[in-house]
Amino acid sequence: MRLPMSQSIAPVTPVTRASFYRLVYPARVLGMALAGLAVGSVLFEQGGGAWLWALLVSTFLFWPHLAYLHARYSPDRYAAEKRNLLIDSLFVGVWIPLMHFNLLASAVLAIVTTFDKVYTLIRRLWLHALIVLISAAALVGLLVRPTMQLHSPILVELCVLPLVFVYTWVNTYRGARLMRTIARQNWQLTELRRTDSQTGLQSRDHWIERAIQSLQTMQSGGSPATLLLIDIDHFKSVNDSCGHTVGDEVISAVGAVILASVRSEDSAGRYGGDEFAVIVSQADAESARAIAERMCAQIEQLRFASAPQLRLSSSIGLAVAQPGHADLRAWINAADHALYRAKHLGRNQVADVADA
Repeated sequence: MRLPMSQSIAPVTPVTRASFYRLVYPARVLGMALAGLAVGSVLFEQGGGAWLWALLVSTFLFWPHLAYLHARYSPDRYAAEKRNLLIDSLFVGVWIPLMHFNLLASAVLAIVTTFDKVYTLIRRLWLHALIVLISAAALVGLLVRPTMQLHSPILVELCVLPLVFVYTWVNTYRGARLMRTIARQNWQLTELRRTDSQTGLQSRDHWIERAIQSLQTMQSGGSPATLLLIDIDHFKSVNDSCGHTVGDEVISAVGAVILASVRSEDSAGRYGGDEFAVIVSQADAESARAIAERMCAQIEQLRFASAPQLRLSSSIGLAVAQPGHADLRAWINAADHALYRAKHLGRNQVADVADA
């Protein structure tokens, strides 16, 4: 019975599976102690014999440490701890008839230990534990045939309260912490989806979403926007002559230049391969051209320790969003035409649709 304070989110890696028993141990020690307090109050009221008190000490004080040692020295620690969790429920099932089915204590112990298995997120563990608990209670009940004493004196009620309070508080805290963890992981996953890991720029899909929003904003009477398509000149020859490792360095370095050149309101993304795209927001064509020319100059100045002889240049096509652009494809096509114009004029320069 790994009662309150459980921290056992379903293990997903060999490391967490192997250390699962260590997470359970402090929870089991506390939970068993609180459960022992509740059971002890029932025994006191019912005048339980010495053998019952000895069994109580063995179950609620010694068992948590034996369970820890059993799991620690087992070849499969995770499987051993799952068996320990079932044994916890077995003990609860044994004690329910030994308490003469005291209604309050029996119900609380059964509910707490069953729900605690649910919180482990181990598939169907709660169901197996519940079957073990009911079977043990039925078997011991048939053997000892106790007189049912459903009434709970005030002492029993007071001694059960710590178990209920701690269980509720700890699982509320654990649930809140789990929600924070899930929220943080969801944010991290969202950021991973939005970001190109090699350059730190926006991923293609996320950039396209932002570009569509910018075009729609302009067409609905909002601020102007300019699209820049950036291509590294002769990138294939970089891979061929210097190797793909240097090629990766070039992509990362150019991405860093672009990221440093744009403003917070702009959207810079990895469009594909050695091509990049930037939406310059709230700026006219001249301002966008100034940003593009600054990128060209900074890319030309890049140097690489692994390839000292390497010199880079880039071509950039510029297209201002127009009401006549039916969709993003039309806007990209306009910038693409400007990009090819820049290449045709000799590369290492910026060209716009007007130039084309």
